Amino acid sequence: MLASDPDRIALWREGEEFTADRFSTAVVTAAEVLRRHFTEHRAPGTDGTDPVVAVLTVTNSPATIILRYAANLAGATVVHLHSTNAVDPTDQMAAAARQEILSRTGVTFLAVDKENLDAARELCDRLSEPPRLAALGALGSDVLDLSSGDPDAFDLDAVETDPEKPAVVIYTSGTSGRPKGVMQPYRLRSFNLQVALQSPEPIVCLSTLPVSNSSGSAVDVALASGGTVVLHDGFEAGDVLRAVERHRVSALTITPPQLYMLIDHPDIATTDRSSVKLITYVGSPAAPARLAQAVEVFGPVLLQLYGTTEISGISMLMPQDHFDPELRRTVGRPTTQIRIRDLDADRDLPSGEIGEVCVRSPSTMLGYWGEPELTAAIVRDGWVHTGDLGSVDENGFLRLHGRMGEVMKANGIKVHPTDVENALLSHPGIAQAAVYCVIDDDRVEHIHAAVVARPDSTADAGTLIGHVAAELSPKHVPAVVRFHDALPLTGAGKPDKQALAVTARFAEGR
Repeated sequence: MLASDPDRIALWREGEEFTADRFSTAVVTAAEVLRRHFTEHRAPGTDGTDPVVAVLTVTNSPATIILRYAANLAGATVVHLHSTNAVDPTDQMAAAARQEILSRTGVTFLAVDKENLDAARELCDRLSEPPRLAALGALGSDVLDLSSGDPDAFDLDAVETDPEKPAVVIYTSGTSGRPKGVMQPYRLRSFNLQVALQSPEPIVCLSTLPVSNSSGSAVDVALASGGTVVLHDGFEAGDVLRAVERHRVSALTITPPQLYMLIDHPDIATTDRSSVKLITYVGSPAAPARLAQAVEVFGPVLLQLYGTTEISGISMLMPQDHFDPELRRTVGRPTTQIRIRDLDADRDLPSGEIGEVCVRSPSTMLGYWGEPELTAAIVRDGWVHTGDLGSVDENGFLRLHGRMGEVMKANGIKVHPTDVENALLSHPGIAQAAVYCVIDDDRVEHIHAAVVARPDSTADAGTLIGHVAAELSPKHVPAVVRFHDALPLTGAGKPDKQALAVTARFAEGR
């Protein structure tokens, strides 16, 4: 697809453009240099072991994409050292975490750009066996110039990849705070390319989420479709709307809070959005009331993708499903095999009952790098235990009810935070909401809510408590409702309920 229109813009970033021809040449040139060095400098005793290339560059930059493609083409596994944050590409991993990852993965090359060269050198100084530095240009005598290769010397027909070997290792933040390296196989990349080849026209994709994370698959799809990737260093609603109009963007991947920011932005009514064919929202379920507003604004272009880094896609709520109020309460129909497991007994649950969502999928990760025990705890007999609570209705649609550790026992019943959040968000004066548990000195659990009001809202805590009681029941009402200008977010773009609970306890003198 790249060769079919060599002069089209394949990658665009403010101040930087790559035509399809320039992009493909850069990839093959770098791959030729890497493969030659892998062959000539293979360490004794490493036959059969694939080389590993770590990438430390400005996250949403052409260099990040070129280096991933080149390393994979040369037969290497790519390890991203950018961030565990799946939403903000400017949020960077700590130096200590990067050092541990480099030590654990046995990296052959550390590929950098000039913005990260000093940090890379400092990392190498801390390691007993440092990797060699490399870059897409001449950055110093200690840095291998990947632009110095001969693209004509690289035989593309000779490239062979084992679908069951790791193409990319993506580090995500665990509950312990220690990054976990999810090994994504080549078969997942091949699947993304097959999806792209079915596209009826070239895709113009605006990428605001980190391309070093799972959302990098949207880059692959756009490029393979013969389209263009527009790179932004993060999300700002006004900038996104201007980019949509300027570049005639046809596809975006964003989070639910970002979707809310778009429909609330004052420029939404005057922005030409006619080019947009698909808005995929990921990371967390969206509030049904807010989805109804988004459908009014954007029309039949919304696609909800429920998945994890470990499994990729699990279910989809298709564009036409968004017009049904009941289906907006779901995350769509499963796209792979799932079952809902009883939390207390080893059995599957029937339709309508809530349990843990377990998934068997051809897109399942190979495991966590160097952590077989953690892998075995998550993947059991081929089933990935997501830790999400869900139920399947009589029509086969999946509903999520929060995380296993978030369920509260309050007022004599089990309370699922998602239910209360959706009730709050159905109030016209509320833009965002997070519900969490605060435990008092007597170990009694209390429902707390944090909300962000719309600018013209007159709703107060009493109004919202009454609204929840009417929508659900008096037993579901929050004991405390706090108003915020903005909700704190985790690296996955979800409300940081742990931070909210700590703030609440501090406010109450605990």
